[in-house]
Amino acid sequence: MIRRRVLAAMTLVAALLLAGCTSSDSLAQQYRDGSEKGYIAGDFQIVEIPDADRGEPVVFEGVTETGETVSSDDYRGGVLVVNFWYAACGPCIVEAPMLEEVWQEYQDQGVAFLGVNTYDQPATALSFARDNNVTYPSVIDVNDGRVKLAFAQVTPIQATPTTLVIDQEGRVAARIIGQLASASILSTLVADTLAEDTS
Repeated sequence: MIRRRVLAAMTLVAALLLAGCTSSDSLAQQYRDGSEKGYIAGDFQIVEIPDADRGEPVVFEGVTETGETVSSDDYRGGVLVVNFWYAACGPCIVEAPMLEEVWQEYQDQGVAFLGVNTYDQPATALSFARDNNVTYPSVIDVNDGRVKLAFAQVTPIQATPTTLVIDQEGRVAARIIGQLASASILSTLVADTLAEDTS
């Protein structure tokens, strides 16, 4: 009887952890409704997209937590990792040091990292960065959601966090939906994209 209760409790905890930062609405419906939650339920997935299936480059522009304007043009010609997050998202907190680890590993090899904060104002994003030792910038996308919408038009963004690896032509090469399980997963995706022949 005790064992059955323990198993039931463990199952409930696991279900809650898997739910992560969830909502029952679809992303498109959220934009139509103007609810701006910016997240929906999704299980952990890794999708690598073959070169021939990558479609058009993503075109975006936004303003970071420090007030700097950044755009897709700033990153063209190099590999870019884009992470969708917000400060109160538990999985975002857990994966923050892994993202920073990969950023530190590749920043000298023509790889850039950019967060897209879908919920917070600049002060909260800056506080999160300090508390979690995150050194790459984040776009504050809460007011109009333009950056997230630009990416959502070319690739599914089914959960927060979602991490995208963008190739040197500005196209989505890989997608991690849900909390990053280990730094090595992202490191491998970045290395593979970096090694692609763009000639």
